[in-house]
Amino acid sequence: MKAPAAKAKAAAGGARTIELAGSETMKYDVAEITAKPGEKLHVVLKAVGSMPKIAMGHNFVLLKAGVSPMEVSNAAFNARETDFIPAAMKDKIIAFTKLAGGGETVDVTFTAPAKAGKYDYICTFPGHFAAGMKGTLTVK
Repeated sequence: MKAPAAKAKAAAGGARTIELAGSETMKYDVAEITAKPGEKLHVVLKAVGSMPKIAMGHNFVLLKAGVSPMEVSNAAFNARETDFIPAAMKDKIIAFTKLAGGGETVDVTFTAPAKAGKYDYICTFPGHFAAGMKGTLTVK
């Protein structure tokens, strides 16, 4: 049984897969992720629901340490053309996915920060962070 699991892990480029779901309640189903410093992670976000992404889209945006999630969320409000990833804030973001609408799945592979600490992740679709669509990646 261990060989197929190892094969699947290798097929994903050695990254550990974390599956998240974003629902029409504007919450992630996983609000806490733990990783080792420098660990390769593959985050897969599935938008659960039936609404199109123009009305109820979700993304995963991992912020650098010390970055204000509210500041990024506010800047994202008018960034529809870039899936609500504000160009002026890209230097404050570690990794992000495209926007997913009901039934769609998006993903991103990245390396966890080398420095231990807590890193916020949020959905930058307007209003979602304020409604509680957020979580924490703890590197230890």
